[in-house]
Amino acid sequence: MVAVVSAPTNLGLRPPVPGGVPGAAKAPEALREAGLHRLLHARGAVDGGVVLPGRYVDDDGRRAVGTVRNQVAIIDHARRLAHRLFEIRESGQSPLVLGGDCSLLIGAGLATRVSGGGGLVHIDGHTDFRHPGNSDGVGSVAGEDLAAAVGAHSPALSDIDGLAPYFAPARTAHIGCRYGDPHEEELRRTIALVAPADEVILHGGARAASRVRAVDGLESGYWIQVDVDVLDPSHMPAVDSPDPGGLSPDELIGLLAALAPHAWGASVTVFDPDLDPDGVHARTVAGIVAEGLADLGAEIGDDAPISAPGAR
Repeated sequence: MVAVVSAPTNLGLRPPVPGGVPGAAKAPEALREAGLHRLLHARGAVDGGVVLPGRYVDDDGRRAVGTVRNQVAIIDHARRLAHRLFEIRESGQSPLVLGGDCSLLIGAGLATRVSGGGGLVHIDGHTDFRHPGNSDGVGSVAGEDLAAAVGAHSPALSDIDGLAPYFAPARTAHIGCRYGDPHEEELRRTIALVAPADEVILHGGARAASRVRAVDGLESGYWIQVDVDVLDPSHMPAVDSPDPGGLSPDELIGLLAALAPHAWGASVTVFDPDLDPDGVHARTVAGIVAEGLADLGAEIGDDAPISAPGAR
């Protein structure tokens, strides 16, 4: 059974204008208005509640050197989200987290690490692998979440409570980056599989999913992180960093439908309702999620969690 959790965080995003606030925090309610919850509940999903973030602060020029925007609030939200996801997994349900931005992957990683483990399938239009070792421009976790998830970021983010890595690199796959992504080659050397968007477009989502599940440790029990900027801007312009060359809604649905039954949970992020005044793109996201993730966790066994959050 799917449990739908709202995580309306925008803490990991850069401000749209100096002093402004990103609109991604409005996404869960925009998706509710677009009919997503009705579609999911009709298929047996239940309400998993909401995990609210702290206040967004545009702290550029004021935060400590070596830290990221809203770092303390991101870590706090990650811990609280991890507790909620742990409880849902322990109950035998499959959490579907509606963001918000993809800094919430840290919370999903903590929950994975302490509740029996599992791999990661990272679906995103960018590698999100910026970190202090390859860039002087770190600062927005929404562009650095995969680095944090596999232990490549600063310890404050990637080793919370001594639990690094949240996902073993050898059990991690990325799908969807565009040609010329500056961190693609490093990512290929780090994780098990990188499949750019053009490969999915050429061969189809089902084949990409088969490649993922052929990786040792990714047969079952992984987390799916979906950033909707994996879609081409012609289909999904309502994101903070749209890039051409992305998937169509049908291609993403095919990919998710093939992966979802063997995932213990999933998160959907970075849709920005401020860039969708008439709600048409919210309806696109709602349709993709309802169809692509309808069978989330359907093939997962009853393996018991191994420890509680905060334990090693």
